[in-house]
Amino acid sequence: MRAEQVTDPVAYHAEGPVWSPSWGGLRWVDILAGDVLSLAADGTVTRRHVSEVVAALRPRRGGGAVLGIERGFALEDADGTLTRLPPVWDDEGIRMNEGGCDPQGRFYCGTMAYDKRAGAATLYRLDADGSTTPVLQGVTISNGLEWSPDGTRAYYDDTPTGRIDVFDHDPDRGLHDRRPFVTIPDDGRPDGLTVDEHGGVWVALADRGEVWHYTADGAHDEVVEVPVGMVTACTFGGPALDQLFITTSREGLPPGADPLAGSLFRADVGVRGLPAREFAG
Repeated sequence: MRAEQVTDPVAYHAEGPVWSPSWGGLRWVDILAGDVLSLAADGTVTRRHVSEVVAALRPRRGGGAVLGIERGFALEDADGTLTRLPPVWDDEGIRMNEGGCDPQGRFYCGTMAYDKRAGAATLYRLDADGSTTPVLQGVTISNGLEWSPDGTRAYYDDTPTGRIDVFDHDPDRGLHDRRPFVTIPDDGRPDGLTVDEHGGVWVALADRGEVWHYTADGAHDEVVEVPVGMVTACTFGGPALDQLFITTSREGLPPGADPLAGSLFRADVGVRGLPAREFAG
């Protein structure tokens, strides 16, 4: 399968696409610009600056969004008012990177060091009452967190390991019993991922222009080709959740190289996704 281009190269380092009817469709982030991008029905893109860095976002049950910003979290109200919560850490060499909501409405967001040093990252959980808890430490580039359709498993990757891992999940214990799900061959670098209605996992590979599909049993059976060297994340969207939207990056590229990098792409992969889980706070 081959993805089609939806937008011009509108971002430097695009990530974290999420579809929600509550905010009118697709949003994604231009991480290092600190901007949230929105796709209108006519294909135009609007941009809102929210912080020095904005790494991930999810809809809130009462409207608006929860966001992972450079060193913590922020809440957007339904009217657009933005409130930054107190920073979670002081180290300016660490930033938020990727996240998602569990079935209970808790928002997880993981970090990475700007210099990508090994073991510097942590996965944090933001509860509805505003409290934060570190749930996984000693990782390097925290990425790609999404739950299975029944909420009993969660898929996660620490990009430099070249693996997608799976956790068991329940409301009381949260994420537990981490173990390998699949290893990407040829030193692959798994980035953002999403899960479809059948429990299949779709993962963006940051080292090549592809999104790979794995069945719930871990069999690799589909590839979506994207005409860009660095594919960063994917999500299902559209009114029927039957379109796979794919973000790309031009981070580190010289001017004129990889001319479509930073564009948004879309593919019809013959399966539907799951509604975005919302933050309960």
